[in-house]
Amino acid sequence: MKKLEEYVRTIPDFPEPGIMFRDVTSVIGDKDGLRTAINDMQALLDGVDFDVIVGPESRGFIFGVPIAYNLYKPFVPVRKKGKLPCETIEESYDLEYGQATIEIHKDAIKPGDRVVIVDDLIATGGTTKAIINLIERLGGKVVSIVFLMELAGLEGRKKLEGYDVKAALVYPGK
Repeated sequence: MKKLEEYVRTIPDFPEPGIMFRDVTSVIGDKDGLRTAINDMQALLDGVDFDVIVGPESRGFIFGVPIAYNLYKPFVPVRKKGKLPCETIEESYDLEYGQATIEIHKDAIKPGDRVVIVDDLIATGGTTKAIINLIERLGGKVVSIVFLMELAGLEGRKKLEGYDVKAALVYPGK
């Protein structure tokens, strides 16, 4: 089986000149790539004591659910505003050009829950910081954050200082 980085297709100058787009669809579109990604991300949780996995739509679902299944843990979705059917709390955060709002069910995290966040990519860290805020408002404690890929040049870890942040692949640029 190939190494994880060999499954990632890189597309130069997308969506704009100078950007090296790291395509997750080439990883999940290959049965060995998907297995490798899940196994590598799950291995980053060895020795971590936690109660629940939280993941944002949609790629956090793709990676978070199989890891939750393998480790026999519940999975809690974080979705865009207006997509969850029960009572929610919300958090807005800045994007490059505008703002976004995400929500979590109010009863999804119990006070004292030890939470792992799983997502495909850390870029600027804004989405993940908003998820942390939601979890902490509900009384949960984020004990680890696991990504498939990190774009280190965007310095997203700075927004997540004080948290255990891990990535299966780290790319130095944007």
